[in-house]
Amino acid sequence: MVNLTKLAAPLDVGGVEIRNRVFLAPMSGITDEPFRQRAHAHGAGLVVSEMVASGELAKGRAGFDLRIRHSGLPVHMVQLAGREAAHMAEGARIAAGEGADIIDINMGCPAKKVTGGYAGSALMLDLDHALSLIEAVVGAVKVPVTVKMRLGWDEGALNAPLLARRAEQAGVQMVTVHGRTRCQFYQGKADWRAIARVKEAVSIPVVANGDVCSPAEAATILEQSGADAVMVGRAHYGAPWIAGGIAAAAADETAVDIPQSPAALADYVVAHYEDMLALYGVESGLRQARKHLGWYLDRHAVGVADDDRKAILTTFEPARVIALLRNVFSRDPQPLNLRSAA
Repeated sequence: MVNLTKLAAPLDVGGVEIRNRVFLAPMSGITDEPFRQRAHAHGAGLVVSEMVASGELAKGRAGFDLRIRHSGLPVHMVQLAGREAAHMAEGARIAAGEGADIIDINMGCPAKKVTGGYAGSALMLDLDHALSLIEAVVGAVKVPVTVKMRLGWDEGALNAPLLARRAEQAGVQMVTVHGRTRCQFYQGKADWRAIARVKEAVSIPVVANGDVCSPAEAATILEQSGADAVMVGRAHYGAPWIAGGIAAAAADETAVDIPQSPAALADYVVAHYEDMLALYGVESGLRQARKHLGWYLDRHAVGVADDDRKAILTTFEPARVIALLRNVFSRDPQPLNLRSAA
């Protein structure tokens, strides 16, 4: 088993120092400013914005400025998606102008609404076009550019090593590989050993992603992939502290600020809810927050009454939602799951 201490070390990405090697993955509709701030506070080495459509950003569509807004963290990393080189370049310039320290290019999203527009992992079907986007972004900004990809479109086209090699030649400073093909979506088990072929193909840092939920899994993915860092995504649903917990375990330290009691968890969830309302406004914030509230309930209050759950996820009155949350998470006895990743 690989020694986890590797993950506690800083990592240089094109001159930007990352404090440790356990990263929060960019997740559309999830890793917004309140979520990233929490993951960073818990100790994640790097947090990435949710995917931003470069075309909408370049056109000035309302609301997209929130996705790239600097949140005051030491390293501000923005992920862009798109199909048009001009839009990707302009989106990168806008993000850099807002203080982005690193620009990430999405070539891994499997969602049909993204691949249907020939973006995300669909770009792995045409590496020449994918490289034109990379070259446009690298040429548009002075900050480091990175790429997140999958193993390939399907089992017959596992071209991540070739894409990574060409990306490095075009000036990319780091690549992240999710150990599945696009056609797998999130089914089955991520193939961590396949990521090793990408590591062998490049000299820049490689980040391994897919199915990492604990320190033990982080150690195994490092061993099987030879990667320089790990990225954790869906394990954060209802637990923004997972990456930080793994980083703490790597440093043989105690995880930072994870709620350790029902009352502390209630305060934590309510604060997250209120921060989302403040960011988006009450009407939009209520809708945006519901998935997070559902994950907190699923993970930590599995015994919640159906009526309470329904009210929390459908009520349009923030004060009532907050009262219900405090009641649910402080009720005794309540089957809470407060186990951290560490």
